[in-house]
Amino acid sequence: MPAPRAPRALAAAAPASGKAKLTHPGKAILAGGLAGGIEICITFPTEYVKTQLQLDERSHPPRYRGIGDCVRQTVRSHGVLGLYRGLSSLLYGSIPKAAVRFGMFEFLSNHMRDAQGRLDSTRGLLCGLGAGVAEAVVVVCPMETIKVKFIHDQTSPNPKYRGFFHGVREIVREQGLKGTYQGLTATVLKQGSNQAIRFFVMTSLRNWYRGDNPNKPMNPLITGVFGAIAGAASVFGNTPLDVIKTRMQVGLEAHKYRNTWDCGLQILKKEGLKAFYKGTVPRLGRVCLDVAIVFVIYDEVVKLLNKVWKTD
Repeated sequence: MPAPRAPRALAAAAPASGKAKLTHPGKAILAGGLAGGIEICITFPTEYVKTQLQLDERSHPPRYRGIGDCVRQTVRSHGVLGLYRGLSSLLYGSIPKAAVRFGMFEFLSNHMRDAQGRLDSTRGLLCGLGAGVAEAVVVVCPMETIKVKFIHDQTSPNPKYRGFFHGVREIVREQGLKGTYQGLTATVLKQGSNQAIRFFVMTSLRNWYRGDNPNKPMNPLITGVFGAIAGAASVFGNTPLDVIKTRMQVGLEAHKYRNTWDCGLQILKKEGLKAFYKGTVPRLGRVCLDVAIVFVIYDEVVKLLNKVWKTD
């Protein structure tokens, strides 16, 4: 009798060893928040330049001749710290944004994995879409609206916002709470497609790399490369939505558009198809670095949390 028991025990253990480990949403929230805060401090200047170029409409005499000229004019007028104008609004938002994104993704993916704990690419896309919509409504739209208003305010002869909290108070006082939700539709479309593309690509690459072993360790360098590829894919996939969102959020310009659809039509009619890809180069650099950093930090923090926070 003892002899047959060993094979049965081994057979029972085999499926368990091949089952993917799930990440608790609580760990995802903590790891995502930390990753988001660190990432934005590193990459914000590229976001600033991207936004300035998108606001430099062709219907007016162009203020900037390109990325380098935008950087030179900003540093000459406001010093190096001028490239960080609006950082506070993004920093305050980046932590909860990444926390909501990864927390929602892990929550959804934990319910959509197969019996072995694997998540296929299509379900990864759907989970990413859900994560993007959640972060857009809860965090991104108000955060991005305030950020764009701050950056645009700097271009006026007499800036009126003295800081993050003063700016928020002024915006709410003048326009009400809805003043922080300009361009909500465009933001939901942008963030939803953003995360759908990124998590689809990331899930596909991870599944390819790990093959039949879903728990195969991933080197941070590999994770970073995969993250950069996912970021690049999202840039080419939804930069037009990012341009529309930016235009809809600018206080001095938003009144020209009746809605998101009207904004897109006016840009196409007055500025041509190329206008939808303004700021693509600086955004490409920022997003590739952004996504690579976030995924690397997120994965490493989750590994650390798994050692000190047992949730199995």
